[in-house]
Amino acid sequence: GDPAVLAERLGVPVVSNFRERDVAAGGKGAPLVPLLDCVLLRSPKLGRVALNIGGIANITAIPAGARPEQVVAFDTGPGNMVIAALVQKQSGGWRKFDPDGAIAAAAAVDPRMLEAMLSDPYYARRPPKSTGREQYGAEYVSGLIATGLPLDSLIATATELTARTIALGIERFVRFPVHELIAAGGGIHNRTLMRRLQELLPRLRFRTTRDFGIEPDAKEAVAFALLAYETWHGRPANLPAATGARAAVPLGRITPGPGKR
Repeated sequence: GDPAVLAERLGVPVVSNFRERDVAAGGKGAPLVPLLDCVLLRSPKLGRVALNIGGIANITAIPAGARPEQVVAFDTGPGNMVIAALVQKQSGGWRKFDPDGAIAAAAAVDPRMLEAMLSDPYYARRPPKSTGREQYGAEYVSGLIATGLPLDSLIATATELTARTIALGIERFVRFPVHELIAAGGGIHNRTLMRRLQELLPRLRFRTTRDFGIEPDAKEAVAFALLAYETWHGRPANLPAATGARAAVPLGRITPGPGKR
């Protein structure tokens, strides 16, 4: 929605375009959810990793008693994006996702394909880093389909890729003790994916943001409401440790609501 249209029709100020100021300050414009993770999940005694599995998967690693500059946050790689595109292809558009991870659970992972996918240099690149549809969108999925492997096997392999790259991101780049993983996003409904994550990260206690008062499917909406609140009050809301910006800066543009008529 265009902010001017929203402001006019709703009759209220609208805050939008959060990423561009961070980019202007030398950052990648993402991830921006770490502010909410710090506010909501920081613990004086426990190291925690907040995991969001949307189209892209990202983590915010928060040491016990962390200061903002100690937080580690980055996109680990694809979340649901590749899986969903393959499911849509397999079902002729009838399905938009793999319900409960049932397709992946019933199929076999192709080890050679998985090895090739994991060779992407993105996974070894040090954070801060961010990725998206430009890397894991239609062209990427078309390349997988062109291999001629059965679509069920590709779905299983893409599911394993998401789990492996999340676990790899934590193991490679989180250098402090972690006790809990707190998950959110649509990917938590994929039972096959979550089971594999627990197998790959057996030392962590798995929880969801529901334990902290936020529905897992609504976390990003709540995060941007918090960002808008900070913008309204003229306060910085990016975390340079997460985005790579030179400094913490206020984010977003404010479009005023209608004046008196």
